[in-house]
Amino acid sequence: MPERENRRLLSGREYIGVDKIDGPLIFVGKTHPVGYRELIECVDKQGNVRLGIVLESSTDIVVVQVFEGTSGLTLPDTRIRFSGKPLTISVSKEMLGRVFNGLGRPIDGGPPQRSDIELDVNGMAINPTARQYPRDFIQTGISVIDGMNTLIRGQKLPIFSGNGLPHNELAAQIARQAKIRGTNTEFAVVFAAMGVKHDVARFFTRSFEESGVLENVALFLSLADDPSIERLITPRTALTLAEHLAFNEDMHVLVIMTDMTNYCESLREISTIRGEIPSRKGYPGYLYSDLAELYERSGMIKGYKGSITSLPILTMPNDDISHPIPDLSGYITEGQIVFEREMDGRGIFPPVAGLPSLSRLMKDGIGEGMTREDHPHLASQLFAAYSYVKDVRNLASVIGEEELTPLDHNYLEFGKEFEQKFVSQRKDEDRSIEQTLDLGWEVLRTLPAEELHRITDEEIEKFYGK
Repeated sequence: MPERENRRLLSGREYIGVDKIDGPLIFVGKTHPVGYRELIECVDKQGNVRLGIVLESSTDIVVVQVFEGTSGLTLPDTRIRFSGKPLTISVSKEMLGRVFNGLGRPIDGGPPQRSDIELDVNGMAINPTARQYPRDFIQTGISVIDGMNTLIRGQKLPIFSGNGLPHNELAAQIARQAKIRGTNTEFAVVFAAMGVKHDVARFFTRSFEESGVLENVALFLSLADDPSIERLITPRTALTLAEHLAFNEDMHVLVIMTDMTNYCESLREISTIRGEIPSRKGYPGYLYSDLAELYERSGMIKGYKGSITSLPILTMPNDDISHPIPDLSGYITEGQIVFEREMDGRGIFPPVAGLPSLSRLMKDGIGEGMTREDHPHLASQLFAAYSYVKDVRNLASVIGEEELTPLDHNYLEFGKEFEQKFVSQRKDEDRSIEQTLDLGWEVLRTLPAEELHRITDEEIEKFYGK
């Protein structure tokens, strides 16, 4: 009998009684051949059904992960029904403007989504040879991103933040303001929040409603009091909708995922329960490949008009950028935007650290015909000048400001103007790229022209004395 036909006959087979229940995991022995990540239904004594997926399958034991948790289940009365297929989600363009839980079920009081299109939430890897190189500039309206860490369509650009820092406010502002200039292609935002508190979920929902952009946003919310295991599926359901919108509906999609640290903590919890050998900081050795599985679903494909741009947000434990989560994320993605707690303490929003932040694809999406001809040299000069400001501040902390040279005092003034005028902006302020670049020139005027080594004479003549 062909294998596919055999699988069809075995799907729907049910087993009464399980061998072991440990946290969100159920262990079932002596089953038929079961596929990895196969969808299951777990039925308790009262007939209530909970969904789960297969985490491990062997000839002796099958390990099942239950999304809603295993509370109230007993070994002899629990029934496991195998579906023979992976977890899928119905997707449609009408899901924009709606709010869903981590499994893709509506929680906004509206009707369930109806669609003839059902997609596997695990997605399909994009063939590297089919990828199109990202080049189009996305305007976020935030100067420190647009001017110095430019987001490019199809890019993966994470935000490295810390507990208590305003990454949620920045994420909401980007979702409200992000746009691709000079194109008529529709733009949408898919927002996945994992392990967030109720007040944070309300903040996002209210922010999108009040600004009128909710109709172009699909929210997937896995709240802090939801089973932690649900956080592992939330980014996958969100990315599945994003893939449909991008490659079936020809839309430009911005995927914002927060907080990836909560996702990784759930991954570590499951790994520990399964008795796997831990790697760095107790995280499983496959943390890198698991994150890559999510991040690499973003990009552009040759022959398709749509695209997926990813903006994952993670809180660095103890503000440690060398922690495994930010460390591995940096290897997979094309740059990072790093928050600085000291800047936040001085009331600067967004508190983006100038020097550790970078966008590796920025050079290919800025300049004449894309932003403005002076953008590459201006950004380079701002980086160089701000780097010297850090050195001058360190020197002043040792010898005192009164011992500094007049030029050093110019740089201190530049640093103050740069942080207060260029980096800092209101949480509802949407700056065009022209406004951002003009602000950059304005703060550079605190320095003498002979200090602008990375800018051409023509640019100095055209913009510096303007």
